[in-house]
Amino acid sequence: MASDRLQSPVLVLNASYEPINICAARRALVLVLKGVASAEEESINAIHSARANVRLPSVIRLLEYRRIPHQTRALSRKNILMRDRYTCQYCHRTMPSGELTLDHVIPRSRAGESAWENLVACCHPCNNRKGNRTPEEAGMKLARLPRPFSLHTSRHLMRMLGKGEAQWRKYLFF
Repeated sequence: MASDRLQSPVLVLNASYEPINICAARRALVLVLKGVASAEEESINAIHSARANVRLPSVIRLLEYRRIPHQTRALSRKNILMRDRYTCQYCHRTMPSGELTLDHVIPRSRAGESAWENLVACCHPCNNRKGNRTPEEAGMKLARLPRPFSLHTSRHLMRMLGKGEAQWRKYLFF
């Protein structure tokens, strides 16, 4: 369906070829048609009108360099799960978001804050096992210490999303 194709992910590069974002094919096409970006790679998908066939871009590059300010992400369940790659930080199992909870490493009852550095993705069994204790008290070890979402995290997510996109590889794996 055309609407599905218009939702497919497109890698956005700065004028310097630095990957800066991922957007929907519809947005990428608008940027190309407005002359703001150029299509560096095209997908096999096309959209059709009465007079033309237009191949959808897979990678676009902005024609003017955009300074990207220090990126911060909102602290949210979705962003914590993305940062932790939908993997329980205690038992290392990857699962759908509906099967994961958020765990406060230092429990809220012990003045643990709801912050990037204190929240991790956790499956229900591990969360119940840990309970109201620290990981050390529960005899559990974190896969890695929780850190804020950073530009490095964004690049990592672009690489993960681009694994199936052969055309993205030369822009992401450096």
